[in-house]
Amino acid sequence: AQNGRAARRLIPPQQPWMNMMISRTLIAGTVLAICATAASATDLLQVWAAARQHDPQGAVNQASRAAGATRHEQAAALWRPSLGLSATGGWSNAQSQMNGAQFSALESGLVDKANFGTSIHGGNATRWALNAKQALYNPERRAQSAQLSTAAQASEHEWQLAQQDWMLLTTQRYFDVVQAERRLALVLQQQQAVDKALTEAKDRFALGDVPVTDTHEAQARAQALGAQAIAAGNDLDMARQVLADVTGLPVQMLQLQAPGRPGVAVAAEPVAIWLQRAEQNNPMLKLQQAQATAAQYEIDKHRASASPTLDLVAQASRDRLNGSGDFGVASNTQSQQMLGVMLNVPLYSGGMRSAKLQEAMHLHDKALAELARSRQQVSQMTRAAWLAVHSGQARLAALEAARTASQARLASTQLGRQVGDRTTLDLLSAQNDASAAEWSWLQAQIDTLMAQLRLDAMAGQLGLQQLEVVNATLKN
Repeated sequence: AQNGRAARRLIPPQQPWMNMMISRTLIAGTVLAICATAASATDLLQVWAAARQHDPQGAVNQASRAAGATRHEQAAALWRPSLGLSATGGWSNAQSQMNGAQFSALESGLVDKANFGTSIHGGNATRWALNAKQALYNPERRAQSAQLSTAAQASEHEWQLAQQDWMLLTTQRYFDVVQAERRLALVLQQQQAVDKALTEAKDRFALGDVPVTDTHEAQARAQALGAQAIAAGNDLDMARQVLADVTGLPVQMLQLQAPGRPGVAVAAEPVAIWLQRAEQNNPMLKLQQAQATAAQYEIDKHRASASPTLDLVAQASRDRLNGSGDFGVASNTQSQQMLGVMLNVPLYSGGMRSAKLQEAMHLHDKALAELARSRQQVSQMTRAAWLAVHSGQARLAALEAARTASQARLASTQLGRQVGDRTTLDLLSAQNDASAAEWSWLQAQIDTLMAQLRLDAMAGQLGLQQLEVVNATLKN
């Protein structure tokens, strides 16, 4: 309420729309602050646990992982026997004529030049067949099986990469809310100080102690801060809503904790150790390597498509046709059973096989080039994250000193303003510098924490343990 009254005094009467917007922003901020105070604190681990239960990204990652795991079963199924049953029924005509046949009949001896004729018109035809097949030798299928197993491994690396990216994104959303809250708090704090300075400038101008320019400067700064308060309030509402959407937590429960210590412990290992870890464990590199291996198996598969195959086959079938024809009622039944091996030798495919092989070879070259590019990118990102962590410590020390100096400067400027040695503009500048130093220190804290998490992600070791380390640096 006090901030609302201060804002209304700072806005000229000819701008009622800005007066109303600032009042709404301050009231909304006050209500949210009261609700947050009443709710229990929500730390980073709680936000991550809620996101895992509520964020659709988790379901996407899990479904993709489960789909990839089925490729192991697909690879094994390629070498299991296949069994099929077919049955047909319908209407059929049949006619057969045989001349000059020889046959022997009981008590009739041998008969030469016999003729036979059968016919069925509109008869009932049925057929069923049971077929079984087991691959014995098939180089193409062997390459396909290896390719499916590699694809299953690639899906696991893809899941790990997605999990790490998800964890980084959730942490960044958490800190976005923390930054937005601190930004709005600093703006409101500046508004209160500017309101006080404006009141003093008006009173001293009335007494003839200061020029009218002091009043104008304070009035202009108040209006600028009013606009900043509206923007900061909007940013905070959006950041809170995004975090609430992915966690399922009510906005009123999002009383987040800001960094309160100088930062996480810097990894003592040199950058070469982290580069080696990234080369061995980075999930992006593992995924690219698996894709390159799968591309090699694709080449082997097309090369093997020209190789002969050998299968164990078994079949049982029965065909039946019955009805009436030219010679009266007739029926024809035929049964077959077979067990043996089948040899298949591809001879010519019209050039399709060689074209597919050339395509697979070019795609393998592409996969190798992408792997080399990914190695460069991972190396660069690992080095950048390591440098950000180490330089962040020096930056934090410098910003801590700047924050202390800005507070001391503000205190001395306030005293100098009271005795007339400093102008209102000096006081407003000192207040702005103090707020900027506070904001820069918080930003450096968050940047250092995020750099450490990215470094862990590059090394393929980002998990709950690393979040616990970051969470330990937070406070109410």
